[in-house]
Amino acid sequence: MTKHDVAEMPLDDDITPDATTGSVPAPASLIPPLDRTAVLLDIDGTLLDLAPTPREVWVPPELATTLRQLHERTGGALALVSGRSLNDIDLIFAPEVFPAIGGHGAEMRLQPDSEAVAAHAPPLDKELKRRLAAIAKLSPGILLEDKGYSLALHYRLAPQAEKAIYEAVSLIRAELPNAPIEVLPGKSVCEIKHSGFTKATGVLELMTHEPFRGRRPFFIGDDVTDETVFAIMPDYEGLAFSVGRRATGVAGHFDGPSDVRAFLARLLEDDRDASLS
Repeated sequence: MTKHDVAEMPLDDDITPDATTGSVPAPASLIPPLDRTAVLLDIDGTLLDLAPTPREVWVPPELATTLRQLHERTGGALALVSGRSLNDIDLIFAPEVFPAIGGHGAEMRLQPDSEAVAAHAPPLDKELKRRLAAIAKLSPGILLEDKGYSLALHYRLAPQAEKAIYEAVSLIRAELPNAPIEVLPGKSVCEIKHSGFTKATGVLELMTHEPFRGRRPFFIGDDVTDETVFAIMPDYEGLAFSVGRRATGVAGHFDGPSDVRAFLARLLEDDRDASLS
């Protein structure tokens, strides 16, 4: 593997950004055999390169093949873990359908052909949503995305509006101090959701169901919202990897989504070779 695969980082919360890094062994030496593993993957900025708008992301054909094969080799214990809704995830990966946690833990699907499992996550209040949506009028280029359980304000096309967006959100929160909402800062996006559920609560629920139950998971994510999942991986003797940055408490990091895709493809090869040996 090259220096652009996964950079080694000790499981140490005190690790500093300038810590020495190097290449790590092949995936098979990190990850248990796939028939004992649960594969948990964020989408945007992890599997897929970020795009100017959420609708412009592109799924490389080889990634769809890799995910399909990982789903088969793990006996179905592969899940996408995203802030996107399940419907949006399916549109992106069509015609493929995978188990998934959507809406930052608001909804879940255990099998490709099963119905979504409600996570008892209430949608945002309509009046609150209306007030938050009006923030998009602050500047041309701010894109509003209504996810039902959350509202996202994308400003990749209007980076100068970042401060104004967060100030407007803070003002609304100050006026409604009892509103059960949480602000999720992301990469050129400010997302507001109902409090009480996270990606981690979704993963905790997922891991109680077959075929995920009893397996050792690994999770790869890139954003602040993924840190809740990083934190619970040790509870399952699992591993966490960050993308684009050296997050606290992870086993290693990738430079970008292309490196994640290469790692997953190599993981399949290593597991296949191990099963033949």
